[in-house]
Amino acid sequence: MGITLSIIPSTSCTACSFQVIIAKANANIVDMAHASVASLMRTIESLLTSNSPMQSLTCDHSEDFSALHEKISSLEVFLKNFEKNNVSVEMTDVEVQIKEVANIVEHTIQLSVTEIVLENDENLREKAHERLSDSLQQVAEDIDHIWKESTKIQDKGKHASKESTVQEFPSSSKDIRYVENNMVGRDDQRKRLVEDLTRSYSGEPKVIPIVGMGGIGKTTLANEVYNDARISSHFDVCAWATVSQQQNVKDILLSLLRSTKVDKVFTGSEAKLADMLQKSLKGKRYLIVLDDMWKTEAWDSVRLCFPSENKGSGILLTTRNTEVARYAGSENLSLQMDFMDQDDSWNLFKSAAFANEALPSEYKNIGKQIVDECHGLPLTIVVVAGLLKFKRAIEDWKSVAKDVKSFVTNDADERCSRVLGLSYNHLTNDLKTCLLYFEIFPEDAEIPVNHLMRIWMAEGFLNLENDLGEEAEKCLQHLVDRCLVLVCKKSRDETKIRSCKVHDLIYDLCLREFQKGNVRSKFQSICISTVIHQSQLIPFKLLRVLDLSDVKIDVFPVEILSLIWLRYLSLRCRENLDIPPEICRLWNLQTFIVQGPIRSVITINFPEEIWGLKQLRHLKVSKFYLPKPPTVSADKGSYAGFSNIQTASYLSSCWKEVILGIQNVKKLGITKDYLWDYELLDNLVYLQQLEILSLICVSYSHVSLIIPSAKAFPATLKKLKLYRTHLDWSYLDNIAELPNLEVLKLMDDACDGVEWHPTVRGFTRLKFLLIENNDLKYWKATDDNFPVLERLVLSNLYYLEEIPIEFADIHTLQLIELTMCLPELGKSAAQIQQEQEDLGNNPVDVRISHPWMLLQSLHHNYDDDDTEDSDADAVEDDDN
Repeated sequence: MGITLSIIPSTSCTACSFQVIIAKANANIVDMAHASVASLMRTIESLLTSNSPMQSLTCDHSEDFSALHEKISSLEVFLKNFEKNNVSVEMTDVEVQIKEVANIVEHTIQLSVTEIVLENDENLREKAHERLSDSLQQVAEDIDHIWKESTKIQDKGKHASKESTVQEFPSSSKDIRYVENNMVGRDDQRKRLVEDLTRSYSGEPKVIPIVGMGGIGKTTLANEVYNDARISSHFDVCAWATVSQQQNVKDILLSLLRSTKVDKVFTGSEAKLADMLQKSLKGKRYLIVLDDMWKTEAWDSVRLCFPSENKGSGILLTTRNTEVARYAGSENLSLQMDFMDQDDSWNLFKSAAFANEALPSEYKNIGKQIVDECHGLPLTIVVVAGLLKFKRAIEDWKSVAKDVKSFVTNDADERCSRVLGLSYNHLTNDLKTCLLYFEIFPEDAEIPVNHLMRIWMAEGFLNLENDLGEEAEKCLQHLVDRCLVLVCKKSRDETKIRSCKVHDLIYDLCLREFQKGNVRSKFQSICISTVIHQSQLIPFKLLRVLDLSDVKIDVFPVEILSLIWLRYLSLRCRENLDIPPEICRLWNLQTFIVQGPIRSVITINFPEEIWGLKQLRHLKVSKFYLPKPPTVSADKGSYAGFSNIQTASYLSSCWKEVILGIQNVKKLGITKDYLWDYELLDNLVYLQQLEILSLICVSYSHVSLIIPSAKAFPATLKKLKLYRTHLDWSYLDNIAELPNLEVLKLMDDACDGVEWHPTVRGFTRLKFLLIENNDLKYWKATDDNFPVLERLVLSNLYYLEEIPIEFADIHTLQLIELTMCLPELGKSAAQIQQEQEDLGNNPVDVRISHPWMLLQSLHHNYDDDDTEDSDADAVEDDDN
C-alpha cells in the first residue's frame, strides 16, 4: 500500500529546499488482508485501464496482468465471504499469508513499472521489461500457492455454519441532517450550569469545571450549555476551543479567535494572537469553553488572555483530572459527572439503537441486560447501540449480550475499552480500514471530510466497482451511524458532513490496533533536514499521498514528477504558479489541490499535457487556467477530457472545448474578473451531470451578470452559489424556474438593488436560501414563491427590517437564522414564529447571533493589519 508524507517548511523554502518531518508516514497504514488485496487490485486495474498512459508501456505484459487480476479478484471474493461466514484461528493465519503476499506482489509490480517509466535509455528500459516479466511469473506462482490454501479453507467452510458473525450493513435510513450528538438525561445538570453562568454577577469571570471520566458525556453537556438560547442571549461573545493532551497554545488561541470573529483570517505569533484575543474580549461579557483539559499548565498558558473585568463573564472547562478542576475552578462551582441511572441509560440506548422506531418487545429484555452491563457510561451505551442498530436477529443480540457480560472488571475504563473493541470487531473490514485511518491525525483533531475521503480514495482500499466518492461517503456515514465517528460541522443546508472527529477513547482504540499489528507502518518517523534532491525521494518512490500544504513554494518542485504512483497532491504557493508539462507523468493522480496565500486569489496555469491525467477526479485551486484540450481524432468536435472528473474549482477559462473536456463534472466553481461574457452561459448547458455550481467574480467592478433564462443552466443543477455577480433581482425569476434547485446562496452583492419582488411561482424544490452581505431593504414575497423552503439564513443585511409575513404560511419552514442583522429583523422573524404557532403549526426555530449594533463595537477592537476579509473566503470548498 502507499505512504503518506507530510512536509513542513524550512527557514527559507524554495522549490528544492524542504525540511521534511514525517510524523506518521503511512506505508501500509491499514495493512490487513482486505486492505492489502484491495490496494493490489486497484494498482493492477490502473495498469489495465484502456485510457491509461501506462498501457503503451506495459502492453507486452497485459495478458500476465489480466491473469493476475483474475486471481486477485478471486482472493478478494474469498476474503469477503469468510468475513461474513467464518471467524477462526485458521482464517487469521491465512489472512496473514494473503496480506504478506499481496504486499510483496504490489511492491514488486510498482517498483518494476516505475523503473520502466523513469528510464530514458532504450536498452536499459528493455532490460527493465525483462525483469518485470520475470517478476510477474514469480508473483503468479506466489498467488497460486496462497489461492490453493484459501481454497482448502473455503471447502471446509461449505460444511460449516452459514450464520454470519459480521453482517453486511444495510443502506442507512438516516439522512445526515438527523444525525445529532444529542444528550439524554443530565437535564438538571444542564439547568444548573446555565443558571450558574447567567445569574446576575458582577465579579471576575467564574471558572466552572465539568469533571468526569472519559466517555461520561462532559463535552456533550458543555455543548448543550454552549448552544442554550439563554446563554447566547446573555453573553456578548461565546467561544470554544479543544485543548487535548498534547495542547498547542497557538491552536487554542486560533480556535477562540475564530469563534469570536468567524469572518476574519488570523495570523501572527502566539503573543500577537493572545493580544488579539484579549482585545476582542475586553469590555464584553464573554463565555469561553475549554474542552478536554488535561494539565494545569494548559490553564496557565491561556488564562491571562481572559480579561478579569467585573462583567459577569464565565469560563467552562471539561477535564478528567480533579487536580485541574481544583486548580482552575472557582470555589464550590465544580460539577462532578456521575454515571447515568438505569432509566436514562435505557432511554439513551433506545434513541441510539432505534431512533424513532418502535422497540420490538422481544428485544426489550435482552436490551436491558446489555444496558445494565454498560454501567451507566454514555459512550459505551451509544457504541453498543450503534452496533445493534444493524443486527436485528434476536440471536445476534443474545451473542452481544453474552460478550458484554463476559467483560468482568471493576475498572470502568477497562470495561469501556473492551466494549469499544467489541464494536470494532463487528465492523466489516472496509469500515475497520477507514476507522483506523483516523490514527494518522492528531488526537481530538477536527478533520475536514473532503480531505479525509479523498485520502481514503487515494489509498486504494475502497471498492472501485462503485463511485469512489459515494463509496467514501457511505463508509463515513456508517461509522457515524455506529457512533464511532462524531459529526463536528455540517453544511449550512445540513445535508452534508463538513468535518468530523473521533472520541479520544476511540482514538486510543485505533492506537492499540496499530500496536497489536493489525496495522503496520514501514516509516513511522523520518527526518530529512537537508535540501531534497531526487535521490532523497528514493525511499518514497511509491508515495500515494503527498501533502505539502504547509510549505510555501515559488516554483513547482520537479522532484515530485518522479512519484508516478501519487494519487493525492496538495501544494501551497506564494504567487502565480506554472505547472510543468511533465505533470502528465503523474498519471495516477486523482486529487490535485493548489492553495495560495490566505488573503489573495492567485492563478495556476496548466499546460496542455494536464489533459493526460485521466484518473483526475478533484481539481481544487483558488483560480486556474485550463488550455483547450488536444483533439483526439480527425473529427473536429472530439477532444481529450477528464472522464472521471467530479470536482473542478475554480476555473477561469470557459471555452466550449474546455467545458466539453470536463463535461462529467458534478461540482464546478468558476471565478473570473467579469462574469458577463455570453460564452460562459452558452457553454454551461453542456454539463449534463452538473449538480453544484459556484459563480464568483473577483473584480470589484459593478458589471452585472445577465441570465436570459433558466436554460442557461443545466436542468440537473441542485445547488447554486453567486458571489459578487451584481445580478439584478429580477433575474432571479429565471433562476426560480430551475426544476431541481434545492440550495441558493446569494453572497457579497450577488444581487444589486434594494428591492426584491419575485413575480413568478417558482423555486418549487428550494429548501435552503442564504442572503449575505447585501443592500436589500425591501422584500416582498409569498409562500407561493418559496413553497417548500425549510431554512432561511440572512447574514450581514444592514438595511432589511422585515421578512415577508407570508412566510408564516410556508408549512415546511423549520429555521430562520439571523447573523449580524438589524434588531427589527429579529422581531419580524419572531412575528412569523408567533403566526405559525397561532395557526396551529410547528413554529419555526429562530436563531439570532451577533446583532449588528454589537458587531459595530467589536470591529473597533481589531487593527486592520491583524485581520482582513479575503476573496479567498468565497472559494472555500463548502459543498455550496
